[in-house]
Amino acid sequence: MTRYDWHLECSACGTRGDPAGLPTVCPACGQPWLVRYPDRRLSLTDRAEIHRGHGMWRFRRFLPLADGEAPVTLGEGDTPLLQLDRAAPTLGYDALWLKDESTNPTGSFKARGLAMAVTRAVLGGAEAFVVPTAGNAGVALAAYAARAGRPARIYAPASTPRTILNQIRWFGGDLELLDGHIGDCGRRALEFARETGAFPMATLREPYRIEGKKTLGLEIARQMGWRLPDAVVYPAGGGTGLIGMWLAFAELLALGWVQGRMPRLYAVQSAGCAPVVEAVARGADHCDPWPDPWTIASGLRVPAPLGGPLMLRAIRESGGGAVAVNDAELSRRATEISRLEGLDLSPEGGASLAAAAQLLQAGAIKAAEHVVLFNTGAGWLYRE
Repeated sequence: MTRYDWHLECSACGTRGDPAGLPTVCPACGQPWLVRYPDRRLSLTDRAEIHRGHGMWRFRRFLPLADGEAPVTLGEGDTPLLQLDRAAPTLGYDALWLKDESTNPTGSFKARGLAMAVTRAVLGGAEAFVVPTAGNAGVALAAYAARAGRPARIYAPASTPRTILNQIRWFGGDLELLDGHIGDCGRRALEFARETGAFPMATLREPYRIEGKKTLGLEIARQMGWRLPDAVVYPAGGGTGLIGMWLAFAELLALGWVQGRMPRLYAVQSAGCAPVVEAVARGADHCDPWPDPWTIASGLRVPAPLGGPLMLRAIRESGGGAVAVNDAELSRRATEISRLEGLDLSPEGGASLAAAAQLLQAGAIKAAEHVVLFNTGAGWLYRE
């Protein structure tokens, strides 16, 4: 019998859950689980262990892995945190840093969440997977399912960039295209799960993708010398990265491993699909579905995120905010800064740069503050 030193806790009603097997969402209210580690004890001296590891698994003491368990891995994590020496003054800042997730094995930050989720699901007995995707999650699941020797069905909008769809097929994903958006794909994926027994891997419909995304915050802290930035500007669709960093920073602060305060978390969305921005503007604790979502940043085309309440909580408790940018501006910034810094920015990466300029102009962030932006995926995946 595996001994777990963590348990599950419903993010909404507080119900406690058993991590054994294949948990999905809270059976009492249908909301996402969060992983809690009440029995783990990490002292400041344990930080040395972090430096001896590699990839995101150097943080395994912060992750849901029992002693002796081996992860399903392709070498994800340890992505660069780059100082943008030429882009910073262009955007009006004294200095800026960019966390470049395009260097992950499958070309995006989705590698972190799916590596962790596939690992736990395989250990829990899953024989097949299914996921709805706006693009990059489908590539990551196809790759990690192949690594684990399991089949994966992926539902994607027909409007998803062709290069991303080709990558899903390249890794052996059983790809089905639907007219509509990721919400339509999500409903079909749940039907497929009920019909076949395939384990659903949609954002926050299982508890462990968010734990993989937590390593984004853990890496930032390590790369900045265990000092937290003042603000993080993050392109948020489903929101697991934003929520994961919020959890990671809270854990590090509770342990006394870092200097500084909880960074202000800013969610960036497209003006064509901005349910989180709208909810923040009206002071709500949930997101209303966005009608007729459209943006070239396909990862931001999430009209009704299940993690909406958690994102709003993270933004509110960190003192952050949310901002929408239009497609023309995010595309312009992605092109401009890619050529200025030698980066391969995705549209979502362009959105974080455009948002940083807006937030500075609005006075939400000061030019001298330490700010981390995100490029969540590789630009080449969007170009045909």
